[in-house]
Amino acid sequence: MSSPSAKALETFPNSAAQRDFHVHMEIPEFTCLCPKTGQPDFATLFLDYIPEKTCVELKSLKLYIWSFRDQGCFHEDVTNRILDDLVRATRPRFMRLTARFNVRGGIFTHVVVEHRKKGWKPAPLVDLVEFSPQAANRG
Repeated sequence: MSSPSAKALETFPNSAAQRDFHVHMEIPEFTCLCPKTGQPDFATLFLDYIPEKTCVELKSLKLYIWSFRDQGCFHEDVTNRILDDLVRATRPRFMRLTARFNVRGGIFTHVVVEHRKKGWKPAPLVDLVEFSPQAANRG
C-alpha cells in the first residue's frame, strides 16, 4: 500500500527561538527519476538548519520528499528546489541541504546548497570533547 505524496510542508512553532540550535536530519530514501533515461536515482539527503520562529514537521517532510519519486530531475535542480521550498516554509536563520546521490554512470554526485538569513551571524563554534567511560579510564 503506498502513501500519498504531498507538496505541503508543515511547520510548528520553535519553542526555543531565543537561541541558535542546530537541527540535523538524515533522509536516506530520496528517489527521483533521471530526466534523460527515466531510470531511478537514489540519494541520501542531509538537512542541517538553525530555526528561527518555526521548525519543519517530520511527517510532512517525509511526504514532501516522497513527492519526487516519479519526477524527472537533474541532481543540481532538485537539491536547489528542495532547499528553496524548505526555506520558504520555515524561514530559518541558516539552512544547508547536502544531497549525496548514488553512483550513476560511474560518477557519484554530491550537491550542497545553503541559505543564510540576511544579517544573521553564527555564534563562534565551541568544540567539546566527547566524554566516554573508556576515555575516563585512560587518564
